[in-house]
Amino acid sequence: MDIENTPERKRLIVVFAAILLLVGGGGIMIGRTLLAPADTTATATEGEEAGKEEGHVEGFVAMNAARAGSAGIVTEVVQSGTLGAEILAQGVVAPAPDGEAVLTARADGAVVRLTKRLGDPVAAGEAIAWLESRDAAALSAERSTASARVALARSTYERERRLFEAKVTARQDFEAARAALAEAEAEMRRSQSAASASKVSGDGRTLAVTSLISGRVTKADARLGAYVAAGTELFRVADPRKIQVNASVLPADARRVSPGDRAVIELIGGETVGATVRSATPSLDAESKVATIVLVPDSGSQLTPGQGLRVRIIPRGASPTASIGLPEEAVQSVEGRDVVFVRTAKGFQATKVTVGQRSAGRVEIVAGLNPGSTVATRGAFLLKAELGKGEAEH
Repeated sequence: MDIENTPERKRLIVVFAAILLLVGGGGIMIGRTLLAPADTTATATEGEEAGKEEGHVEGFVAMNAARAGSAGIVTEVVQSGTLGAEILAQGVVAPAPDGEAVLTARADGAVVRLTKRLGDPVAAGEAIAWLESRDAAALSAERSTASARVALARSTYERERRLFEAKVTARQDFEAARAALAEAEAEMRRSQSAASASKVSGDGRTLAVTSLISGRVTKADARLGAYVAAGTELFRVADPRKIQVNASVLPADARRVSPGDRAVIELIGGETVGATVRSATPSLDAESKVATIVLVPDSGSQLTPGQGLRVRIIPRGASPTASIGLPEEAVQSVEGRDVVFVRTAKGFQATKVTVGQRSAGRVEIVAGLNPGSTVATRGAFLLKAELGKGEAEH
């Protein structure tokens, strides 16, 4: 049977076309269903990686102040000045003239009581030891005798005054009584002053050793029961708030320094303390042949008398320059470049600098850093290590 032009042939063609259409549409839907999630995930991952790369700042180390302090990183505010303008000198912390008192025995005697030990706090005028002394008894006796003489002279004067007013005695008797009273009162004042200066106790047996200033006992040589001579040093009391730094400089450098010049005190560990020049000695030390510059540290500094340190004095007469001096440890080498780590709000930024001369542990920065910036000095190598770790991760 011929089916080329029959209705049966037409129906077969229509059915076959429908099957092809369904198969093609289903394949497209299946392809979209399987491939769409993978494409979306890839696009999101690429977006996240791009965001990370955009948020990364080259040479930046994120670190807050608390973490930097716990890591031992010390910062310094940079100032203008070449190494040639700065005067480097060794110094020692010493008590100010009104910051230390030497307590001595006012008379010969034996130490019978002690109330303070080395390191104890002391108030001004507080007694910290007592001496049993024959001088105390003598001073007390003089005071009592003078008081008795004043009483007798006053009684005689009052009697002579009444008799003179009654015209019974002559004027010369009245004036003699008045002069005797004045003499007795003067003697009493002298004996009282002597007893007070020697700190004689009320019973007249002991002398008190009192502190002239408030502070702490820094030296205690008194021993209970020991017999000491007048003028023997028994204690030293120092006020830790009243200190100065004595810096030794060469004569040529001393002539460049004037009162009011600023200085920087360098402590062990990289910490620094600001100071001001107070005065300079007009002569040289007989043995060392150096002059002494007296520096007054800024308030709040924690320095201890006897502590050795190094100071940098910046004379005001030095030629102005844009170069900056920093400790050598502040400059680190990163990928062959000299950098310093500048403090920012959220961390430290590695900044490329140009280095000049080096001297006595200091390095001159001639370009790349502005005065007033805060840079890391001690512990800068830790920031370099953190920077290397961060760059490796990225």
